[in-house]
Amino acid sequence: MTQQRPIRILDPRLANQIAAGEVVERPASVLKELVENAVDAGSRRIELELEAGGARLIRVRDDGGGIAEADLPLALSRHATSKIASLEELEGVASLGFRGEALASIASVSRLELISNTAEDPQAGWRVVAEGREMEPRVTPAPHPRGTTVTVRDLFFNTPARRKFLRTEKTEFGHAEEAFRRLALSRYDIGWSLRHNQKTLHQLRPAADVAGRERRIAALLGKGFLENALALDLEANGLRLWGWVGLPTFSRAQADQQYFFVNGRVVRDRLVAHAIRQAYRDVLFHGRHPVFVLYLELDPSVVDVNVHPTKHEVRFRDGRLVHDFLFSSLHRALGEARPGQHEAEEAPEEGGEATAEAPGVAEAAPRWQQQPMALGSGDEGRERHPGADKVRQFMAGYRALHPDHEESLLTPQPAPPGGAAATLARGESGQVSVASAPRPMATPAERPSLPEEDPTQAPPLGYAIAQLQGVYILAQGRRGLVVVDMHAAHERITYERLKSQVHGGALEAQALLVPVSLAASAAEVATAEVEREAFARLGVELDVAGPETLLVRQVPTLLAEADVEPLIRDMLGDLERYGRSDRLEAHINELLATMACHGSVRANRKLSIAEMNALLRDMERTERSGQCNHGRPTWFEMSMSELDKRFLRGQ
Repeated sequence: MTQQRPIRILDPRLANQIAAGEVVERPASVLKELVENAVDAGSRRIELELEAGGARLIRVRDDGGGIAEADLPLALSRHATSKIASLEELEGVASLGFRGEALASIASVSRLELISNTAEDPQAGWRVVAEGREMEPRVTPAPHPRGTTVTVRDLFFNTPARRKFLRTEKTEFGHAEEAFRRLALSRYDIGWSLRHNQKTLHQLRPAADVAGRERRIAALLGKGFLENALALDLEANGLRLWGWVGLPTFSRAQADQQYFFVNGRVVRDRLVAHAIRQAYRDVLFHGRHPVFVLYLELDPSVVDVNVHPTKHEVRFRDGRLVHDFLFSSLHRALGEARPGQHEAEEAPEEGGEATAEAPGVAEAAPRWQQQPMALGSGDEGRERHPGADKVRQFMAGYRALHPDHEESLLTPQPAPPGGAAATLARGESGQVSVASAPRPMATPAERPSLPEEDPTQAPPLGYAIAQLQGVYILAQGRRGLVVVDMHAAHERITYERLKSQVHGGALEAQALLVPVSLAASAAEVATAEVEREAFARLGVELDVAGPETLLVRQVPTLLAEADVEPLIRDMLGDLERYGRSDRLEAHINELLATMACHGSVRANRKLSIAEMNALLRDMERTERSGQCNHGRPTWFEMSMSELDKRFLRGQ
């Protein structure tokens, strides 16, 4: 049994070392704390120098306002800060650092030296270090230009157990460089530099305009990020969201290019992550992660940044408002992206914008028609979807609710005049030849003309010229060759039409003959009562039958045969945590996606030139047509310069 000891006050060094356990995890944590102080000091230039990944040396030099000689002893004291003085200031704090623990904690587990000067005279600087068990500050004169330099040597030298947890130099520097990257993205008006082991790795000049910001992003995240990202800037209800979101086809295996800033502070927040994940819900390939650099600006008084020692987490006063704003903004931005949008913005035509309809083609090409759903046969050229069996159960009810849908979208139409399209096939010899149907090609009068004299007049996806192996459409675009996966593209078009019809108005609902009884917690019952209207809008009638009992009396018709209990529980959890739930909509969309896959054109079907052009025009009009329902790309382009390089032209 442990002997009972009398209560006593911890000595300052031990107290600071305990506090360091919260804010000083590794060299990257030290770098973050020191740089945030430099930013708050009004710096316009911040230089960082590391050795051995930061374990041996971390030096941060800035040109900010500096610290006066009289304040230097307090700078290394615990719970000392110049950034807040009252609860009112804390509730509206806009500075990055304010707890007053960072420098004292870092000094307790390293050899820290701080030199600062508030005057223009470079000889007027002062140096402070903390010495001894009591960490008494000692101040001495030290020449220094206006600003501050903090040097941290031998991190965790006096806490061997903590030092053992440090990883290799490469790993620790990787974390430190990532911290630098986040900080550099948080303030474009500051110039930054980073050196490691006497080698300069980053030199970033201040960015005063959009072009400068994009140059910084390209330097930190690569040119590919901007080439595959959408810029946005939206405001509503006192909130502003701006930045860049990556196209769904430009995703990564890890969530390593996701940067979200709230009033200039990088955060990792569950509510934010949920809203972004919802926006990418049915456009991202399974297991992939989106990329983004986003900035949310709002009144500091409606966001609490004092919920975690590292200040990585925040709490919004109106979480539902923030969640809905983020989701709707990103969902709309991704939905409005169209093939060729970047080219149209970068190189507008003289005398006006490019038209989406091609002269002489839109009139001749009928609206793209789908094949009939063949749910019981023929899976060639398609994936087997996990929801296929459920679709069969719901199709009878769906057809009854939407009789016009079968006629307008799912009924095959006769092929238009002009015969089948030219189809490229590879023979046994490996040569590519043109395989012909009864009428191998359209006659010159029937064939849509290509804008040879002025190729810039072509629509974003160009004009179809052939079909490859019954799978891909080859088109001549403004910049070169466009290749389209016809099944994937048609699947997205069909899916978006189905969603528009099903979600366009109130969802068709069906009362259950026997209500489903759910045993619920008090919190779930309370959420059900508060969110009754939210459930009703989704076609769900949920009643409170007792202190711990809920009754599901009505569900959307498409889900009449589904297991509703886990679905309702997940919705209650989402509504309680985020103020919004997309579980039911996502469940319905899964079924619609399966229906779209079965109702889309299959591989090895020969299409006429007019049919192919109609598909290309529909892609240009359809939201999210750059990827299929599973997140795979539906098309890509090879420019003439890329083709010339392949064939060594001009070499």
